[in-house]
Amino acid sequence: MSSAFNPFRVRERSAIATWVLAVVFLLLIGAFFRAQVLSSEDFRRQSANNRLRRLTLASPRGIIFDRHGVPIAENAPGYTVRLVARTGSGQSPKDSLRAVVRRIGKLVPISEDLEAQVVRRYEIAPFQPALVFANASLETVAVLEEHRYLLPGLVVRTEPRRSYPGGSAVAHLIGYVTEVSDDDLEKKRYPGAKAGTLVGKDGLESRYDSIVRGLEGVSFVEVDARGRMVRDESQSPALKPVAGEPIKTTIDLGLQLYTDSLWNADYAGKRGGAIAMMPNGEVLALYSAPTFDPNEFISGVSPRRWGELNTDEARPLLNRAVRGSFPPGSPFKLVTAAVALKRGLVDFDSHMPQSCTGGLRFGNRVFHCWKRSGHGSLDLTGAIANSCNVYFYQLGLKIGLDNLLNEVTAMGLGRPTGIDLGSERSSIFPPSTAYYDRQYGSRGWSNAVTLNLSIGQGENAQTLLSQVRFYAAMAGDGVIPTPYIVKPPTDAQRSLGLSPEQLRGLRSAMQAVVDRGTAARSGGRDIRVAGKTGTAQNPHGADHGWFVAFAPADDPKIVVGAIMEFALHGTVVAPFVVKVIRRYLESLDPSLAKVDVRIMLQPDSATTESDLPDDSTGQIREP
Repeated sequence: MSSAFNPFRVRERSAIATWVLAVVFLLLIGAFFRAQVLSSEDFRRQSANNRLRRLTLASPRGIIFDRHGVPIAENAPGYTVRLVARTGSGQSPKDSLRAVVRRIGKLVPISEDLEAQVVRRYEIAPFQPALVFANASLETVAVLEEHRYLLPGLVVRTEPRRSYPGGSAVAHLIGYVTEVSDDDLEKKRYPGAKAGTLVGKDGLESRYDSIVRGLEGVSFVEVDARGRMVRDESQSPALKPVAGEPIKTTIDLGLQLYTDSLWNADYAGKRGGAIAMMPNGEVLALYSAPTFDPNEFISGVSPRRWGELNTDEARPLLNRAVRGSFPPGSPFKLVTAAVALKRGLVDFDSHMPQSCTGGLRFGNRVFHCWKRSGHGSLDLTGAIANSCNVYFYQLGLKIGLDNLLNEVTAMGLGRPTGIDLGSERSSIFPPSTAYYDRQYGSRGWSNAVTLNLSIGQGENAQTLLSQVRFYAAMAGDGVIPTPYIVKPPTDAQRSLGLSPEQLRGLRSAMQAVVDRGTAARSGGRDIRVAGKTGTAQNPHGADHGWFVAFAPADDPKIVVGAIMEFALHGTVVAPFVVKVIRRYLESLDPSLAKVDVRIMLQPDSATTESDLPDDSTGQIREP
């Protein structure tokens, strides 16, 4: 039996040990080489993540100007307050962060919702300081700085914040900005946005967000191993923010502000909207009431305030100018007249077979005219001037339902107008008789629906923008413009299909009402306003009032339309529209300030429930 200490055995074990040590040292050397040479950047980055907290610097959003170069949306100095969550303090980073937020709450008001929101922001981006206030006041910053020793991890930055000098007057036009939501990030609605990025919501801020947002910058806050702030490198950001591009709009801010002031002065509490447009589609003013202050959203509204805005019966967030749809009533009669003229069915001297005696019997129903005693026998000019229902009932039947549906659909009155606002609702108009088959069953309806459609009732709901656009086509060269605020349309424009003589005839018919109207000349030169009042039947309450007009009637420069909910009659709306028109024309020629504005006030007309046939209830449904 050989000894374990046999020289041969000792040399053998020594050799094995040498090889084992050599392999171990080679592995160690390889690991050191990999860590210090091959993976040095990765470990340096991890070390930086432990030592540095990345801070996103907001970029100044591009200024949005009106047509005269006056800012509608600009930037002002503001303060952001953030907190760096501590680690290794005996508490979890979230608990540590929550404790500091509660200390802040003893110094300045903080809601429970905000506390939870700060913690959620940390969870989304744990290596970034969590945002507490996006737009802190100078007083708040002063209090926090005074008690900084109680608030470890406090980071205060001076950053640009959005400002809307026009306030609530421009709310539905401009929209607002707020922090990008988790849902927005998940669905990638805002390319390039990260947690904490301010993005445009609604209006122009949303539609042109990619242009005006700019590029965010980056700076860092240095912390120690326990997450305590050591140094703030805000004075030397690693990447400076890049401002967004400015944009110029067609809006006349002076006219926009005047529209708001006039509405609040004479129609306070009324719901509705108003649009002023040039015949070529340039939008001069776009207003909706009730409104809200977009500056309120810059700091972020609380869930409670957001709930109040969304549950308010008046729906202040709804843009009634482009999203509200209503039966158009009498203003739609001009559409019926345009279709008949285009198809060569009538001219301006044409009379209908049956004179107006106050109503038209169709089947077992009598469809009434607004004038119970009747208008007698009228030509097209007289029917437009007197807004005679009976004439247009017969004109609709003469056109035929299929033709009426096809022609109106071709005009685009059943589709969005394409305005570059990004939040438009489509008007509602049946594209074909298949719609009625779906609603009432095959042959479950009669041609009586044509009578309602021809006077702007029935399954017909138009947005204010859609109606103003149609009147802009009549005021211009017959081309149906695509309304725009920033970018002119590049697609082909549709046409009413009317000759210059027919367009002049329609304008002359409307001017005839001016000549026969109740407004008297007070002497001297006057501005003639051609327009159309209307009453929109409302199954939920009092009727809505319409008025759409353009001026000067013989050489239109501006088209203005307004809808007021529960106004009962369009004659309530007409004075508002005329004042807006006058204001704009005065800006073009100050000498017009002393000139009388003549207005034609055409009678309203609207069917009542007793006027509607059994198979046409007048309810608006999506085609």
